[in-house]
Amino acid sequence: MAEPLRILTAVPICDGHDSAISTINLEFIRHGLEVVYLGYHRSARDIVRAAIQEGVRAIGISSYNGGHIEFFSEVIALLKAHRASHIGVFGGGGGTITKADAAKMQHQGVDRIFFAGTPLSELTAFVKERYGKRRHATLRRIAVDSMRGRAASAARVIGITGPGGAGKTTLIDELVLRLLKARSEAQIAIISHDPSIVGKGALLGDRATMIYSQDDRVFMRSLATRGRAGGLSSETARWLRAMKSGRFDLVFVETVGIGQEALPFRRGLVDKSIFVTGPDYGSRLQLQKIAMLDAADIVVVNKGDLAGAATAVSEIEQRLAVNRRGQRVVSTVARRHRDPGVDRLFEEVSA
Repeated sequence: MAEPLRILTAVPICDGHDSAISTINLEFIRHGLEVVYLGYHRSARDIVRAAIQEGVRAIGISSYNGGHIEFFSEVIALLKAHRASHIGVFGGGGGTITKADAAKMQHQGVDRIFFAGTPLSELTAFVKERYGKRRHATLRRIAVDSMRGRAASAARVIGITGPGGAGKTTLIDELVLRLLKARSEAQIAIISHDPSIVGKGALLGDRATMIYSQDDRVFMRSLATRGRAGGLSSETARWLRAMKSGRFDLVFVETVGIGQEALPFRRGLVDKSIFVTGPDYGSRLQLQKIAMLDAADIVVVNKGDLAGAATAVSEIEQRLAVNRRGQRVVSTVARRHRDPGVDRLFEEVSA
């Protein structure tokens, strides 16, 4: 399969809404693009770091805060400083950016500024024509090179899976925070997966909700499944090999939301697997059908503050006892600051 065009979109710091860029993202996806969405209130440094790690061919910035000339200029300067000037930059800002501003920004290196009223079809056509024919080798090399920096370590790989909405992304971000605080030299990698829309592109949006994973000691790569079943991408194993030969101490692999039948981690792919679920999985009978309850090393019942969570933990412990594998059950509230359940999960992951 031909590699889709990958771009990154973001909204600058001090800009607190993303309605315009969200509409544009959906249009890009409908035309087959893979969109890494970084979210709003993002610094130029966040944007450039993510663009390099993700191997995108262009950055699209939606700016309504009035500081567009300086902000776009800083993004371009940072790309140049990181030897990534091959990554294009385009953007827009409704009525905020004037034509005189746009002319100045394009003189500084911005490929194009789009104004209010521009048809989405025109914007999409420009992106596909301007960035769709660039080679991928340079982009992948730059991303892989950014993982280097010290002698290779024996990175441990933690696989995290579970149904959509269980809180996998938030849990990973909280574990990253704890590791960054506990080990001042720790280097972390994350492979995050999102589904591809059938016959179209993909919205790779986990970066937008990961606060602590924007740290300089964290490398993150977002992958689309591109029609592959099981929650992973055909590229997952290749990226894992690159990360294991890099500088990382710990690598997290997060699958897309999976169902009852999925066993996403083949033997030897990860060192420890975690199945994350909420307390609302249904009846006790449903637990007998979830294949990952037989395979996981740790089962996390997230959203432990909801009604029925204690019952869920008890039922899952009874289900795991039959396996006689020494599997552990941890109850967490990932969204709660300094949650003791996440602290315990961190101890399990670090062991």
